[in-house]
Amino acid sequence: MIRETFDKIKEQENIRENLIQLKAELKEEQGKTALLYYIGTEYNVLLELLKHDDPKVRKNTALILGELGIKETLEWIYKAYEKEEQMFVKSSYLAAIKNFDYTTYLEALEERYHNLNNTAVSEDSRKHIEEEMRLLSQLIRKAKGAEKHIFTGYRVPSSVVLLTNRNYIGVTLEQLKPMKAKEFNAGVMVECNDLNRILPIRTYSELLFMLTDIKSIDKDIALGAKALAKSSLLKFLGERHKGDGPFYFRIELKSKMELDKRSNYTKKFAAELERLTKRQLINSTSDYEWELRLIENKEGRFNVLIKLSALKDERFLYRRNVIAASIHPSMAALVAALAKDYLKEDAQVLDPFCGVGTMLIERNKAVKAGTMYGLDIFGEAIEKAKENTAASGDTIYYINRNFFDFKHEYLFDEIITNMPRALGQREDSEIRRLYREFFLKAGEHMKRDGVIILYSHVKDYVYKFYDRTILKLVDEFEISKKEGAYVIIFKVL
Repeated sequence: MIRETFDKIKEQENIRENLIQLKAELKEEQGKTALLYYIGTEYNVLLELLKHDDPKVRKNTALILGELGIKETLEWIYKAYEKEEQMFVKSSYLAAIKNFDYTTYLEALEERYHNLNNTAVSEDSRKHIEEEMRLLSQLIRKAKGAEKHIFTGYRVPSSVVLLTNRNYIGVTLEQLKPMKAKEFNAGVMVECNDLNRILPIRTYSELLFMLTDIKSIDKDIALGAKALAKSSLLKFLGERHKGDGPFYFRIELKSKMELDKRSNYTKKFAAELERLTKRQLINSTSDYEWELRLIENKEGRFNVLIKLSALKDERFLYRRNVIAASIHPSMAALVAALAKDYLKEDAQVLDPFCGVGTMLIERNKAVKAGTMYGLDIFGEAIEKAKENTAASGDTIYYINRNFFDFKHEYLFDEIITNMPRALGQREDSEIRRLYREFFLKAGEHMKRDGVIILYSHVKDYVYKFYDRTILKLVDEFEISKKEGAYVIIFKVL
């Protein structure tokens, strides 16, 4: 089919329609290979179309040549780009050029970018100019490499938001004393003069910044972008990073908008913010330095929060490996914090479903344990746990074994674990059986007055199967009602 389409183009038959058809066929499996084999050196047919009177023919021809990537055609594509007078076509040449080694033209591309950036444009041409500038910026950055900014704002006074588990905000708040901090519905707001006092806290999931002069913006793109451009945003970024702009960003929009509308909104908002800041802020969805978080509030406006990628989260650097069932380390840290009154130093600790070791490592961060053992039936998880634990500097003995076949010469002071749940092909009946057998087996390995700490998503099975003659329920913490997640603690009688 791709040969027939190319032949029709060669015969000047319905050129525009057949170019669109050819472009679609190139995306099919082996489409590009088939066309390159068929046309050989006959690509002059396409090069001549770069001079065609119909701008849409030129546009689609450029995109096709870009897909084919024949190096001899780059010079033709670039010359056509320089000569092109239709603004809506120019970006197509740039989209094609990115598939070549275009370093010969880099200086000229940079000059074009700077000229456009310093030229007043009409409202009619703005959309196309901004698209051309976006692609020029990508080409320049790809060729020259991205020089990332270094975060230096550790001691710059900041208004910070720590996102936490909503039910236990107080666990994080308690660790912030005597700083000025208060709860809100998703975590803690902190006024901070030294981020080094906040960064080591293990029970928050994300650290975000607030601007001091603007908390929310209008939903209207023009009004919202204008408010941000006039705010302290650029000053905020400059005070916390080494080096001048531009700063590359992406937008994350949390809204009730449908997905396609959200995507369109963020694209237009980012373009307007770029324009209003004279490209001191540049949208780059794949290689960005900071994230603009816009969250729709009850008033129909967007709350403004900022996440800085250059501010590295080093709390969980040990976690080099994960599996699908892995607990997030901040959640494991919260489990350990909630259970802290029941943990004792130098305890003999067992995790019968240890996964990649996160729960044991975080338990040891909360209160220093003695000997720790981790079991898992999944051999790959055990190998990953060993790597994670080596990175954390802890000593944990991992065994690739089913807990229900496990034997040990001495008893343990503590079991702490993230109980398996129904995921993928694992059915609820299997989990039900696992819980029943767990409570039968666990008692064999526990000292009197020992502690069992379970992070569970099936609370009903915990209460159904634990033996009340052996175990005493001493505490329960609801982590998420929606997810059915609980921390449940037992004492061994």
